[in-house]
Amino acid sequence: MRRTLPTISERMISRQLDELERDGIISRESFAEVPPRVEYHLTEYGETIYPVIHEMRKWGYLHLEKQKI
Repeated sequence: MRRTLPTISERMISRQLDELERDGIISRESFAEVPPRVEYHLTEYGETIYPVIHEMRKWGYLHLEKQKI
């Protein structure tokens, strides 16, 4: 996520992940390793957002094409 959003602060990423976890959209798995490692996964409920994201992405591409005219 950090590579995808290079301007976002660590604090903001942490807050957003906490909120998504509280809302049941993602699950968090911690590993007792050195250095510590955490993985996040979409929950079954979180996966229901895929159709919405797909439509928003499609609209975004159409909007970019319209800007080129």
